[in-house]
Amino acid sequence: MTPKMTPMYESWDAARGAEIIAEHSRMEGATLPILHALQEAFGYVPEDALPMIASTLNLSRAEVYGVFTFYHDFRAKKAGRHVLKLCRAEACQAAGGDALAARAEAKLGIAMGNTTSDERVTLEPIYCLGLCATAPSAMIDGRLVGRLDEARIDALVSEAQR
Repeated sequence: MTPKMTPMYESWDAARGAEIIAEHSRMEGATLPILHALQEAFGYVPEDALPMIASTLNLSRAEVYGVFTFYHDFRAKKAGRHVLKLCRAEACQAAGGDALAARAEAKLGIAMGNTTSDERVTLEPIYCLGLCATAPSAMIDGRLVGRLDEARIDALVSEAQR
């Protein structure tokens, strides 16, 4: 029997989305704060929210979509219960990050940028956590982890699968 998981995000609701957009719409440079707030509430930025943002901020849909797709932190699908981000910057790649990323993908059975079928783990790239002095780094649920090796990546994957 699989344990029941408690969702950590709200289900998408257009009225709630409009409320979040309105709360942040008067801020300078409101597009990014709105996108962050939507993702924080729903676990992703629903496609239906993009035209709502554009209309509220008097921007084109293309402008909002451009901001949404430019930043790697925003996702178009709901994240898993745990988010494991592996640094994919050049310094971490040169220090063995490619092999560690492949190891995590194999252990989770998903490619980078996807979520496991049980919705427990989302594996995402991140570009530079500033911990790359000697070994690749990662982030799990917002916690930084440096000096990755095979044992540490295995431990992070196990932690994420709980």
